[in-house]
Order: sequence, then structure tokens, then C-alpha cells
Amino acid sequence: MTCEYCGKVSYGKLITERKYWNIFLAPSQRYLGTCVIAIKRHCPNLSELEDVEWIEFSNIVAEMETVIKKLFNPTLFNWSCFKNAAYRSSNPDPEVHWHLIPRYDSEIEFHGIKFHDPDFGYIPQPITRKVPTDVMNSMLSEFKTEL
Repeated sequence: MTCEYCGKVSYGKLITERKYWNIFLAPSQRYLGTCVIAIKRHCPNLSELEDVEWIEFSNIVAEMETVIKKLFNPTLFNWSCFKNAAYRSSNPDPEVHWHLIPRYDSEIEFHGIKFHDPDFGYIPQPITRKVPTDVMNSMLSEFKTEL
């Protein structure tokens, strides 16, 4: 089984790399600015992260929240580490990765597309929302400029 986050297989659009983590613009933008932060090595459990990886992740949290606040001004940020999808396989091989989900208490527009968060105040729903390639590329460009 290949890993969609640690570099064996590409997932989303790579925004930037750090020493231990890759930062991707998630392919679903139901919540504008959604990203995935993935460990670059095979690591199935949070308890197996090294101290230096936790420290770098902590720096990424601060950096990403600052950048997304500047770009899109969300109301809050949800961070989640779900590995459920790996267990849909008969031979699960989970990888540590974090979902960064900006949440908005009011509608926001980006490049002519309106984003509304109907679940604000509740757990984000795993509903896929693809946006046009040019809009994804604009988001990617803005992230790269800020990072």
C-alpha cells in the first residue's frame, strides 16, 4: 500500500515542504483554505512522532494559522488527525497527517466563488467540494507567496 501523504504518492497540491512535514492544499475546498499537513516518513501513530517533529509541527500550526488568517480571515481553525480511511482497506497502513480546516461564521468569496459554512459551530462534514483549477492555482500561489 502506498502513502498518499509522505511522498510516495502525491495528494492535493504541494504548497511547501519543511524538514519533517509536507503542507498540501487539500483537493476539497468545502471550507476555504483547507490544508493537509503530512509527516514525510512512514509513521502510523501520533505516539511515534519524534520530539523534533512535534516542535516543527507546532511551528507549522502557528505559521499556517497566521497565513490563513491574513488570506481569508476565518473565524476559527479546526485541526484533526483522522486515520479512518486507512482502515477501509483489508490491510490498513495508516499515516499521520493533520487536516487544517478554517471555519467561517459568515459567507466568504474568493475569486468569484462563494463559500458558506452551513455547519459552523459543529464538527465539519466530510463533503467534497471541488473548485475550478484556476481558483485552486490562485489559492496555491497566494499560499506560496505568504510562506
